[in-house]
Amino acid sequence: MVRVTDAMDEARIALRTLADRVEGIAHPTLRLGVTGLSRAGKTIFTTALIHALTRGGRLPVFEALQSGRIARAELQPQPDDAVPRFAYEDHLKTLGEARQWPSSTTRVSELRLSIRYATARGSLRTLTLDLVDYPGEWLLDLPLLDMSYADFARQSLALARAPARSDVAAPWLAAMATAPADGREDEAKAREVAALFTRYLSACRSEKLAMSLLPPGRFLMPGDLEGSPALTFAPLDVGDTALKAGSLGAMMERRFEAYKNAVVRPFFRTHFARLDRQIVLVDTLAALNAGPAALADLERALDGILAAFRTGRNSLVSTLFRPRIEKVLFAATKADHLHRSSHDRLEAILARLVERARTRAHDHGAALDVVALAAIRATREARVRRDGHELDAIVGTPEAGQEAGGHRFDGMEEMAVFPGDLPADPDALFDPSGAGFRGLATAVEGDADFRFLRFRPPAGIGDGPIPHIRLDRALHFLLGDRLA
Repeated sequence: MVRVTDAMDEARIALRTLADRVEGIAHPTLRLGVTGLSRAGKTIFTTALIHALTRGGRLPVFEALQSGRIARAELQPQPDDAVPRFAYEDHLKTLGEARQWPSSTTRVSELRLSIRYATARGSLRTLTLDLVDYPGEWLLDLPLLDMSYADFARQSLALARAPARSDVAAPWLAAMATAPADGREDEAKAREVAALFTRYLSACRSEKLAMSLLPPGRFLMPGDLEGSPALTFAPLDVGDTALKAGSLGAMMERRFEAYKNAVVRPFFRTHFARLDRQIVLVDTLAALNAGPAALADLERALDGILAAFRTGRNSLVSTLFRPRIEKVLFAATKADHLHRSSHDRLEAILARLVERARTRAHDHGAALDVVALAAIRATREARVRRDGHELDAIVGTPEAGQEAGGHRFDGMEEMAVFPGDLPADPDALFDPSGAGFRGLATAVEGDADFRFLRFRPPAGIGDGPIPHIRLDRALHFLLGDRLA
């Protein structure tokens, strides 16, 4: 049975899409979504993409630019008066002058480019490229639209009670035991349990645990909704009985529904449902640092992310009224934290992580690819002699506070680092018993199998082409056919 709210959403999406397509007849437009979970490098990728298109660079695989068919790419006024503009100039200044990475994406932002290019037959055309940058955590909220509060509560409690999360979940679970779902509704108790639930979600995102599946997404980036009832709820142990009016459980259920209506549906309707192409940036190395539980959690999160997409080849009807996402690129970021001999292995691990999602996209006629990249390369490669042997190393400036081998970096010294090798067979990391490798979450200090440091941006960004790894391959996959 189709719910009234779903039918209304679909009608609004259809009208908005039709308006976009009518405008696109005169001005062909491609809407590219850029997303990823926390610290995956969304802002960095978008900044590097804009810089490459507007200022050029070394992009041999991106045929339209390499062949000289792109005459120019220019920034245009913000297309949507109600959406913040992506602060490209500020981010470039932060990278170049302060040698710091821009702050993480906490809201939707957009930026429009017009690309003047020559087709393969020589005629001149213009493509309008709308970049939509948004937090990947918001994608993980979309499945909530099909969940009841009881479903959400059961799923959240099952995750929290798993061995990898149970320690950090303990304060919230203890408070929840004093908040029976059939008890009287109580604002103070609701705020207490919601605050502890939010603290638990934040702890799951630490470097040691690096969990990815952490809905509701706005709890960790509340913005102007902070303190509102729509963000003041938490899962309770509701069991199978119906929630009575006036109970704490009914109060939480009402606020859960308000969250869906005030937060999730507007995002889906206004931004997500209008995308044509999508890149999902993945910090695979952070999960490898943390351990097998983090890697398994990342796999579930990525499967959920692609399940949220309406992928497939567009027909005339879908193009006009309900577009499908025809291309999705999953990108393992921070490839510069590894020697190039491990890049193919990093890509193979990501392919293994999205294997189920890739099969589903292919069945629907969509194109899905994976790539290991660094939109801005922070290191260079070197051969270093140690104990009479030459070893592959990367050289860069670790961020202040990073530690390796008992040494704490101050953010100023450049160091040669031996990142180690990833396994040739990615299945070795996915042992169902969780014994595939040792990570920070369970290993004795200094005994983890992988330890990937974070590096500062390279010096000189903004003066010329930005160094990268496979940004050109990503651009060719996402834009190449529209510039042919």
